[in-house]
Amino acid sequence: MQNPTIQAVFFDIDGTLLSFKTHEVAASTEEAIEQLQAKGIKTILSTGRSINSIDHVRYLNFDGFITFNGGYCVTKEGEILFKQNIDPNDIKSVLQYAKEHPLSFSFMSEKEVSIHDVTPEIAGMYAHLNLPVPPTVDIENVDVESILQTNIFLGPEEEKEFMAQVMPNSLASRWSPLFADVNPKGQSKQIGIDIFCQYFGIDVANTMAFGDGGNDITMLKHVGIGVAMGNANPEVKEIADYITDDVDYDGIWNALKHYKVI
Repeated sequence: MQNPTIQAVFFDIDGTLLSFKTHEVAASTEEAIEQLQAKGIKTILSTGRSINSIDHVRYLNFDGFITFNGGYCVTKEGEILFKQNIDPNDIKSVLQYAKEHPLSFSFMSEKEVSIHDVTPEIAGMYAHLNLPVPPTVDIENVDVESILQTNIFLGPEEEKEFMAQVMPNSLASRWSPLFADVNPKGQSKQIGIDIFCQYFGIDVANTMAFGDGGNDITMLKHVGIGVAMGNANPEVKEIADYITDDVDYDGIWNALKHYKVI
C-alpha cells in the first residue's frame, strides 16, 4: 500500500543527496526522485549552499530551491519567492574585525561567492566538497547590503562569543567543525519549507525531509517525517523521526521505501 499523504519531499545536498566519497548522486537516489515526480510529489532542494553552487544537481529537475539556509527561495521557473539579506551592520562588523584579527570568512550574495584568507584547511574543505576555491574578497569594496550568507571559519568553542560580539543580529548553524553558516536571525530551512508549502498549497504535515547536518535540524523537526541519513551528526539523529542508511548505501531510496512513499 503506497503512502498517499506525502506531497512534498525536501533534500539537503552535501552528505544527503551527494556522497562525500564519490561527489555524485547515487543511482538509487536518482530513481527515487524520478518516481516521486512521476507520482506528482514535489521535490525541493534545501541547502546551505548559494544559488550559484547547485548547478551539479539541477539535472534532477527539482520543483524548487531553498538556498542560503532559507534565505533565498526560488521556483524552478526562476520566480523568487523569498529573499533575506544579513543585517549590513553585521557585515561591516566582520570587515572591521578582520582588519584587526586573523579571520577567514566567505561572503555569499545572489551573484557571487568570495572568500577572505584561504588557509590550507579551507582549501582542503572546498576540495572535499568538490568545489573551486572562490575568488578573494576585496574588503574595501564590499556591497554590505547584498550579503545573504557568510561562512565564518572558526571552531565551535569560539562561535558563541564571536556571534555575540561581532554579528549580534545573525544566527550561526554548523555542519562542519571547520566553519559555521551565518544567516539572519530567525532564518532557517524551516522558513523555506513554509514558503514552498504555501506556494504549492501543501500542509506541512504532508511533507518529508532528508538531512545530515546541524543546519538540517529545524527542517527535520518541522516536516511531517524527518529522516536523518546514517552518516548524519549525532544531534541530527537524536531529533529525527527515522534514521536511514548512509548516503553511500541507498539511504534515501531505503527510507522512501520504508515509508511506502515510492
